[in-house]
Amino acid sequence: MRTLVLNAGFEPLAVVTFRRALLLVFTGKATVLAADERDPVIGPNHIMPRPTVILLTRYVRIPYVKNVQVSRRGVLRRDSHRCAYCGRNASTIDHIVPRSLGGEDSWENLVAACHGCNSRKADRTLAQLGWKLRFAPSKPRGPQWFITELDRPAEAWSPFLRSAA
Repeated sequence: MRTLVLNAGFEPLAVVTFRRALLLVFTGKATVLAADERDPVIGPNHIMPRPTVILLTRYVRIPYVKNVQVSRRGVLRRDSHRCAYCGRNASTIDHIVPRSLGGEDSWENLVAACHGCNSRKADRTLAQLGWKLRFAPSKPRGPQWFITELDRPAEAWSPFLRSAA
């Protein structure tokens, strides 16, 4: 079971195991914001709900990182697993300007695509096909993009992630 850790400013900081979360709570370094009542943690002296979201009591400075690394998972997450050409469910990525024509692996040149559109586009440009993108791809911003575990967020995290975006 995973627990979302929020910095004192309520921005997502990390995803940790529930054991690590309990340790942070018991040592006074964090407080529980949301917990799973159905699956409590039973100790020798306490019965406590399993934390799903915790808030650190002190602010942790995050080192400034200028660039989010481009990855297949990141592109799919940025595009909400939707094809940039037709809007269907996407499971692969595509270069807008094909690599054979000088396209690079950048956030602005990669989009999520379904297998059908990716196959039809092949090694051609959008102008050659007469296609248009449904949105302009851009580099993602915000601290949540540095936490890879947020690819599959838990249901209980939704209110805390919306406020950080």
